[in-house]
Amino acid sequence: MNVIKIQRWQSPCGELVLGGFGDRLCMCDWGRHSVISRLSRSLDAVMTEAESEVVDNAIAQLKEYFTGRRKVFDLPLLMPGTAFQQIVWNAICHIGYGHSMTYGGLSGMIGRQTSVRAVANAVGANAISVIVPCHRIIGSGGQLTGYAGGISAKGMLLGLEAGNVQSLFSDSHDSYCGTSSAG
Repeated sequence: MNVIKIQRWQSPCGELVLGGFGDRLCMCDWGRHSVISRLSRSLDAVMTEAESEVVDNAIAQLKEYFTGRRKVFDLPLLMPGTAFQQIVWNAICHIGYGHSMTYGGLSGMIGRQTSVRAVANAVGANAISVIVPCHRIIGSGGQLTGYAGGISAKGMLLGLEAGNVQSLFSDSHDSYCGTSSAG
């Protein structure tokens, strides 16, 4: 059986579970059982807590992101899912740092204007949060809706990218830096 090597990492927005499958990152999630089960099934793998070079690299890049020094992630990704989900996830990756898009806008971007609900479901199934930036997808009226890490985390991430939050933790250690505004 295959193995997904996982590590838990405390981000300023909450605990993330990161997983590496071989030399590719397959998970950066908020610990949702549904994602863990889906990945285990689709990759015919068991999850075990272990060191992984790709996960270590992902954590290093996330630290840079949360301190405002990284705007684009450079990691080999494995995104198992349906063809439709993969189209949606790839489209999300093209929404730039500091920008947002509605679910309807994302539906139009992939040429499926009438599939807003299916697009929203695919966004919700994203197993690589922050790195595949589903936090950049917002409701039609600009409201923050549906985020696996919680609306507060989504607001913090969007605030960081908008420049409203300088750094969500200090460079010297992995701890909260006392930022209370989510933007």
